[in-house]
Amino acid sequence: MQHSFTEENYLKIIHNLSGPEGTEVSTNALAEGTATRAASVTDMLKKLAEKDLIHYKKYQGVTLTPTGEKLALKIIRKHRLWEVFLVETLGFGWDEVHDIAEELEHIPSDRLVERLAAFLGNPQFDPHGDPIPDAKGNMPAADYLKLSELHEGDKVLMMGVLEHATPFLQHLDRSGLMLGCEMEIKEINEYDKSALVQIDGVKTLFISQEVSKHLLVQRV
Repeated sequence: MQHSFTEENYLKIIHNLSGPEGTEVSTNALAEGTATRAASVTDMLKKLAEKDLIHYKKYQGVTLTPTGEKLALKIIRKHRLWEVFLVETLGFGWDEVHDIAEELEHIPSDRLVERLAAFLGNPQFDPHGDPIPDAKGNMPAADYLKLSELHEGDKVLMMGVLEHATPFLQHLDRSGLMLGCEMEIKEINEYDKSALVQIDGVKTLFISQEVSKHLLVQRV
């Protein structure tokens, strides 16, 4: 069955908002996530429920059905594979690829997606550090911490970001913060929780709490 771009986007957003635990997503959260009026969200949820893609009852939260979950993971897989292709093969910056991948993810060819995955060497993570589901919908493990959760003296590798907005990624580029860089927390300011961090043993800079809570890291 073919699904519209809007339907596919809703499934992807519901999956992302529900998190690993598959918690219920409210209509208001979906309205905010889709920048759509609550009444329009309700109309779309009714359509998705009729197609057995979500569990939906008025005034209650929304969850994906197994069919909806499978389709959401399929869309996420395509999106993240296209982001890898755009960065690694075509030379786009990680701050440029989200909107392009949003269009490419709706190409319906499964054969193209698997050829793309094979061409890229079946990557497990996209340029932002987000895990890429495999062809069966299995998500690789990514047990990361937020930089804001760590303490003075901790040494970590930067593994991903939680914020994909272009201005945020461009700010990281200007600061020299990129996936794979090593960071040592030299000091945490007691007043505003900003952190003085040394990058790759050379450069030091202050990272605000607002930025650090969006940086995913792994202890080394």
